[in-house]
Amino acid sequence: MAYTLGSTNEGQTRSVGPQHCVTRVELSVTATSLLDRDVASKSDPFCVLFHEVDGNWVELGRTETAVNNLNPVFGVKFQVDYHFEEIQKLRFAMFDEDKCATQLYEHDFLGEFICTLGVIVSNKKLHRPLILANGKPAGKGSIMITAQELSDNRIITLTLSGRKLDKKDFFGKSDPYLEFHKQGEDGKWMLVHRTEVIKNTLDPSWKSFTVPLISLCNGDVDRNIKVLCYDYDNDGGHDFIGEFQTTVTKMSEAQNSVEITRDYTFLDYILGGCQLMFTVGIDFTASNGNPREPSSLHYINPLGSNEYLTAILAVGQIIQDYDTDKMFPALGFGAQLPPDWKVCVYWPCILHAYYTQTHADTQIKL
Repeated sequence: MAYTLGSTNEGQTRSVGPQHCVTRVELSVTATSLLDRDVASKSDPFCVLFHEVDGNWVELGRTETAVNNLNPVFGVKFQVDYHFEEIQKLRFAMFDEDKCATQLYEHDFLGEFICTLGVIVSNKKLHRPLILANGKPAGKGSIMITAQELSDNRIITLTLSGRKLDKKDFFGKSDPYLEFHKQGEDGKWMLVHRTEVIKNTLDPSWKSFTVPLISLCNGDVDRNIKVLCYDYDNDGGHDFIGEFQTTVTKMSEAQNSVEITRDYTFLDYILGGCQLMFTVGIDFTASNGNPREPSSLHYINPLGSNEYLTAILAVGQIIQDYDTDKMFPALGFGAQLPPDWKVCVYWPCILHAYYTQTHADTQIKL
């Protein structure tokens, strides 16, 4: 049996199925010029990471303590699930360790920094001053947070063929197919992929297929892979033809033409410097109804907002972390604007604000 691995041919579809919306991110923390809370020596800082859950801060983890060090580089990393569509608020708090303390608040507070995970990953490396609990700058001390994606998004494409396989059918040849299994930590074999069946042949060539490397061998190129070959039978009693065991490393050595590529995720683009721009378009046509009536989308409840403002806020709070200038153009369309009252296809909403301020008795006609 022969096998080759490599990149797909030009024009060939390379699909490994839907990607997960959650990506694991590793956060590394360093600090500089921290406050010195000790008398006979320097501070012994450690960092605690909290995330916000229903308005409360919940601890996610702690670094090790850097003894007698005002410029610590912490070896312990924080791992967080990244959800683009959510506002994930994080709090990095620095403390000077007191060996007699049994509660976190008993350690000397050195300062903190609060932001969203979106801000961190959009900057890749974030350097900010520490703030005291009362909101005032700590005066000394800053924190640097670096984000790195942990997900193994390497993919591998295999093209396999067989030669002179055993004849298992009485009135024909064989109908061979392959099964790929990886070995789990418990030593048991788990099915990873099954090829299509090639009818009536002893020299099959199966279609190229692409799988995530983490699915094939848990991302370990030296982990054993078992390949089984069967003759397909309609009654389910498939005849065993043969098997072999190999690894990605061995297959690479055998063919000398292996290329493992990456299936880029959304976070890869963000960490690579991609920015998102947010532009708002608001419908001012009469289809929205009288803005003075509660049934209108433009109606602003004295006790709240309206559906437009709610939608803009929900989207804007997410997108703002990935936009450097934090400027969001807002355009309106479908209204008659002063002074000539002609229907305007679109206009910057700042004009609405201008006319509202300078012509208190002037209103846009729907």
